[in-house]
Amino acid sequence: MIGLVQRVQQAQVVVAGQVLGSIGHGLLVFVCAEPADEQPQVQRFVAKLLKLRIFGDEQGRMNCSVQDVAGGLLIVSQFTLAADTRSGNRPGFSGAAPPDQGRLLYQAVLAEARLHHPVVEQGQFGAHMQVQLINDGPVTIPLHIA
Repeated sequence: MIGLVQRVQQAQVVVAGQVLGSIGHGLLVFVCAEPADEQPQVQRFVAKLLKLRIFGDEQGRMNCSVQDVAGGLLIVSQFTLAADTRSGNRPGFSGAAPPDQGRLLYQAVLAEARLHHPVVEQGQFGAHMQVQLINDGPVTIPLHIA
């Protein structure tokens, strides 16, 4: 499972002019399922995400997690994180899970996150989305769970 985590002051997902998910302070998480992913990867991904210490403590050091700061999560599916750009100019996406599997794993990530965190918003799998954010820092962290 591949993730791209951004610490944000605020973020929202819009589809066809309608806001689907919106958070204030927290994490915007782009997630891409890979063909070998199953429930254990989902659980490890969410556990790592919730414990990732990328928020500042009283001294300004990155020592706090999204749970420590009571931040929100906005989780958005993004198969393009599996882009292979090693040859040619057009990325290949064979490293991403097929759509049916990707949808199920995305839903599993949302369900697992909601079990352990009170504020979880989402995008819409397979939709053309506009993601608006104010990156805080900026802080952007790649996350890969095998």
